[in-house]
Amino acid sequence: MTRDEIQKQALDATQGKHRCGLALATGVGKTLVGLLHLEREFSPLKNILVVAPKRSIIDEWKAQAVKFEKEHLLTNVTFSTYLSINKHNPADYDIVYLDECHNLLDSHREFLDNYTGMILGLTGTPPKREDSAKGMMVSEFCPMVHTYVTDDAVEAKILNDYKIIVHELYLSNDKNVVVKTKSGSFFTSEKANYQYWCGRVENASPGKSVQIARIMRMKALMDYPSKEKYTKKLLDSIRSKCIIFANTQEQADRICNHSYHSNNPNSATNLEDFKVGNLTKLSCVLQLSEGVNIPNLRQGIIMHAYGNERKSAQRIGRLLRLNPDETATVHILCYMDSVDEKWVKEALEGYDQSKITWVDYKIAL
Repeated sequence: MTRDEIQKQALDATQGKHRCGLALATGVGKTLVGLLHLEREFSPLKNILVVAPKRSIIDEWKAQAVKFEKEHLLTNVTFSTYLSINKHNPADYDIVYLDECHNLLDSHREFLDNYTGMILGLTGTPPKREDSAKGMMVSEFCPMVHTYVTDDAVEAKILNDYKIIVHELYLSNDKNVVVKTKSGSFFTSEKANYQYWCGRVENASPGKSVQIARIMRMKALMDYPSKEKYTKKLLDSIRSKCIIFANTQEQADRICNHSYHSNNPNSATNLEDFKVGNLTKLSCVLQLSEGVNIPNLRQGIIMHAYGNERKSAQRIGRLLRLNPDETATVHILCYMDSVDEKWVKEALEGYDQSKITWVDYKIAL
């Protein structure tokens, strides 16, 4: 199937549906499908609301409209972020497009419960669990009627092929983790610090206390020095264009000579040089996951999978824009015998398992 045929198939699945959603893999043309749906339903008398999680996605709607000569469709379109959706009057709109609809929260009911018009939800990563808060919101307001996943697009040669290497690391016993206290600081090991936070999670009171303890444990795992040390060695062994998804801006600056993040005044220049090939290594944080395509990007290093298939899919998606006959390599770092192992497995559930290799760090390099 061609990309046009895939888009038509998705569009046809929405025919006659008052409220529905489409799950389309990165690179298929999700925004264009939204515009094609708008073109089919267009009337000068209809008012449209397009909701997206951030401005860059709104800008992509406008850019795609210009590229495909559909600017006239935006005449009666109002754009909004999810943060501002409740500021709109539901009675003012005839069609609502929920881009990246997996961002729906129960707090958005103030608008949606009072809106009676047509809804089309668009996402590349629908909620895995229908009984989750986001899963129930999607099922209620824009149930998926068509799904086209990454491996479908790879098989159709819409996206290039990929292989994923999970580098199996182990928490260190070296006392090189600094713990700050009210009275000063002391050194402990990654393993001892992780065990401490696991104890905090187990002993926390149900509810918010458990949630806070889990977040603190995750932040601890993200800051341990052994992943950073390993990433530098891995990066030195890579000869092709490679992007590194670091956990923090400070970490991005330490790992690579050139970084991209909001506090780096050279970010725009670095990104442009990386795109055109003047730079072959660039570190960044999550903000580069969506909306940026890097030509000839053959390898990527993901330092932390978050246990979130959505964030991982966004990052892996940066490497799926090569020629269809090429293969990208995704490196994911994982602390074995820890919750990180569970997170990585969950993040990769939606990918072809035959393309995933788990390699002990002692023989990986």
